[in-house]
Amino acid sequence: MKYITFVVPCCNSQDYMNKCLDSLLPCGEDGEIIVVDDGSTDLTGEIADDYAAKYPGIVRVIHKENGGHGSGVNAGLAAASGLFFKVVDSDDWLDEGALAALLAALRERTASGRLPDMVVCNYVYDHFYENRQCPVRYDNVFPQGRICGWRSMGKFRGSQYLVMHALIFRTALLREMDLRLPEHTFYVDNLFASRPLPRVRRILYLDLDLYHYFLGRSGQSVNEENYIRRIDQQIKVTRLVAEGTDWEKARAVSPRLEEYLLRNLSVMLAICDVFLLMTKTPEALLKRRKLWEDIRIMDERLYKRLRFTTLSGATYLPGKAGDMLTLAGYRTAKKFLGFA
Repeated sequence: MKYITFVVPCCNSQDYMNKCLDSLLPCGEDGEIIVVDDGSTDLTGEIADDYAAKYPGIVRVIHKENGGHGSGVNAGLAAASGLFFKVVDSDDWLDEGALAALLAALRERTASGRLPDMVVCNYVYDHFYENRQCPVRYDNVFPQGRICGWRSMGKFRGSQYLVMHALIFRTALLREMDLRLPEHTFYVDNLFASRPLPRVRRILYLDLDLYHYFLGRSGQSVNEENYIRRIDQQIKVTRLVAEGTDWEKARAVSPRLEEYLLRNLSVMLAICDVFLLMTKTPEALLKRRKLWEDIRIMDERLYKRLRFTTLSGATYLPGKAGDMLTLAGYRTAKKFLGFA
């Protein structure tokens, strides 16, 4: 039995994928590693094939035409045989001790017959070149080591979000909802980390610093210059999250879940606001106004809550003075929170 499938989407990842794959191999026969070679033009495919040849029964490779990160996740989900499903980016890695503890917990839960729909673990912002780490934990949100629901969770702090790096889903849940991520689009991890949540009923939090999220590589999608260059894709994903969230269902499951999803969307909207301002073109300002207007047309109640009760309202202030305050607030947050 494969308790967990790790999917590693790779596109021209030859320079750093070994560290990622080596960190997953301790899963042994309890897990499987699916490397999705997403149309690479370097040695990524050959490196992946070498791992599969050396570790048969653990590593599998899918070679496909380039379709972007979402396409890689989709291909991995279609091929997964593990009870649980986790995406690991090819420049990130897992902690070996935490991985062993995770697998022990999955074996125990499987034996008891009480499988969680979602497992939450801590992740670490790893500024590798600066030798600086910033862990994000959830011990104030979820009880450690026992299954709970949304209604029993605590309150998220300002720096806490259920990002892809922290989440492991039951594979069947993702298939039952027919999760499909957009292709040729960056930032789809926001969809992966939000769309399944209203379907989740059983949550297991493990206080393990499992996932190391590497920061500092110039080609990363979270690099500031790339955010500006790809702002249209951030806008696209923000719209998809707003449109694709079943707000009534989330509210029925738990007002706390609805509140969390609203806060998550507000941050995505704030990111669009900030980087459109940083673009400093009339076209960018028009896109900014249109995004807000589209949300107002789509859902007036949602618009008012985003505009007047959340972070995004503070990044959409009137006039040039409001724009200056927005950018000053972003720079302050970047300095003190160390998120980029």
